[in-house]
Amino acid sequence: MKTFGSLGCGNMGGAILNGVGKLNQFKILGFDLYKANLEKLNKSCGLIASDSEIELAKESDIILIAVKPDTVEAVVEKIAPYLTKDKIIVSLAAGVSLERIKKYSNNVCPVVVIMPNTPAMVGKGCVALCFDDPALSEDMKKEIFELFSASSTTVVLKEPQLNEFSALIGSGPAFVFLMLEAMVDVGIRLGFSYDQAKMLVEKLVEGSVNLAQASPDIPHAKLRMNVCSPKGSSIEGVHALERNGVRSGIIDAILETHQRAMEMASGK
Repeated sequence: MKTFGSLGCGNMGGAILNGVGKLNQFKILGFDLYKANLEKLNKSCGLIASDSEIELAKESDIILIAVKPDTVEAVVEKIAPYLTKDKIIVSLAAGVSLERIKKYSNNVCPVVVIMPNTPAMVGKGCVALCFDDPALSEDMKKEIFELFSASSTTVVLKEPQLNEFSALIGSGPAFVFLMLEAMVDVGIRLGFSYDQAKMLVEKLVEGSVNLAQASPDIPHAKLRMNVCSPKGSSIEGVHALERNGVRSGIIDAILETHQRAMEMASGK
């Protein structure tokens, strides 16, 4: 049985580890400064705590780098002497390029750069995998793809596309939750309790997404118009959204997020 180890076991690291645990194909190791994270994952996916980054690197076949971007260099350089060509590094650190990970690890082993999003925490995420490292074999690529598909909708992208994925999908939950927050607030203003408004708004979004997925050949605009009767109330609400620039605001938010992602990728 191979070993999957994660340096960092917070929200995203933990989500990936739980996905790996569902496969029942890996021994799972983790190292994290917060012992509570390790204890939680021990219960959910059978994680075994490592005493150090070096111990984890020695024992793991696949090493997930799930630490904050500003600590990636120090962590990878620390484990570099214990890497071999048969191990795989997987990095989810936003803005840290494949080239930089290869440099920090002394170009010893293959590297995969990934971009997940937070719904992976409940098995509903999206993750982009970058297989640009020529050191990756086809078997390695297949193994990594199957591994991440256990907890997320998985796509393979070239590294330059990761910034676009980050802006639209990686940051996307923040925009969705802001919309949910606003709708819950107005639900309370309309007389619903907080719990009622939260439940109903979440079900509204879930149901709308399910309807769109069940109607793949119908544009979103047509699904929207199906709600709007002539001279009705819904079309007035849509007009108010358009008048207040909601559509352009969403577009601008994602484009500005993309610009910042590009700056981060260039080290700014």
